[in-house]
Amino acid sequence: MSDLSGADPYKLATGLIVPRPIGWIGTISADGAPNLAPYSFFNCVSGAPPTFVFAPARSARRDTLDNVHEVGEFTINIVTAEVAEAMNMTAASLDAGVDEFEAAGLTQAPSSLIRPPMVGECKANIECVVVDIVDIGHPENGNGLVIGEAVAFHVEDNLLDGTRVDQAELRAVGRHAGNTYSNATDLFDLDRPA
Repeated sequence: MSDLSGADPYKLATGLIVPRPIGWIGTISADGAPNLAPYSFFNCVSGAPPTFVFAPARSARRDTLDNVHEVGEFTINIVTAEVAEAMNMTAASLDAGVDEFEAAGLTQAPSSLIRPPMVGECKANIECVVVDIVDIGHPENGNGLVIGEAVAFHVEDNLLDGTRVDQAELRAVGRHAGNTYSNATDLFDLDRPA
């Protein structure tokens, strides 16, 4: 690490940890303004209860981090091939208060248990409540690690066999370095050792 400077550690980390799932996070401000932004520092970290994390940067202060502090709720909108272009449009650093749903031509679907809207065009959405927000990394250039528990899942029926999700039909998209993404459709199985 001592040989690295500037953005080099970030470039190495995001180039090696691939593909990263994308948390397309919907939030709402205390005064009701919606926000939508993608985060590839995102994952599921527990199944009981289902718990998710994402980590917006504190230096590029966007509405998301302020909103989860103020309101304590967010939606996760699963990025698939069908909505990848719209997701990319919401990655722009738009002015505070700009409605990313409108800018990307997306539908604000009402959540069932929380205030932030979901992306109506997504095949799957998760409603979450914030459990904790932990500051990590550099005091100015680090991230806020948002930890949230699921309170509701919304999944298209054709994707489900009970609670198993048809991965080929989901057509999820992953994030790589720079402008590179991948489709999670080149699948193979490995039997776990006994």
